[in-house]
Amino acid sequence: MFHKVIITLLKPLSFLPALLVMYMIFSFSAQNGTESGDLSFKVSVKLVEVGSEVLDMKLTDSEIQMYANKYHHYVRKLGHMTEYCVLAITLCVPLYAYGVRGIWLYLLAGLICAGFAATDEYHQSFVAGRGPSARDVCIDTFGAMIGITGTQIVGWAAVKSTKELERERKRKRKQKRRRQKR
Repeated sequence: MFHKVIITLLKPLSFLPALLVMYMIFSFSAQNGTESGDLSFKVSVKLVEVGSEVLDMKLTDSEIQMYANKYHHYVRKLGHMTEYCVLAITLCVPLYAYGVRGIWLYLLAGLICAGFAATDEYHQSFVAGRGPSARDVCIDTFGAMIGITGTQIVGWAAVKSTKELERERKRKRKQKRRRQKR
């Protein structure tokens, strides 16, 4: 009994990671255009540096800057997708625990993520050097769909594995009872 009370009280807290990710996204959107661009450019530079190391390219600083400029736009868009993929996962896990699965998980989590993306873009219209973008809402929603799909696959595999384990336990119990009857 006490166990069920604790779970009932703690279950709503499973949404806390999603709320923290939403806060993080909102914070990034509150940066002015220059701050946001500088941050994502630093990420672009770091990615080029790591790529240069991994591929043993020995790029000069000017070559690193050139490649960072070249790929900066894609890094920003990949950042959008990644943020919303993480948001979708942190939202889907507790929804899955509440029994929301299949098409209902896509609809509920998808609507929440797409709605948050739209309101976040609207929020950017009030930030200096930033503006709303319908394209970014689509990119964000696509990232969320990747997260939802991944959660569905992992959840399906976990449920299937659990059911298979339970079937195996039942089979072994039946075998044991048969042996005992002999």
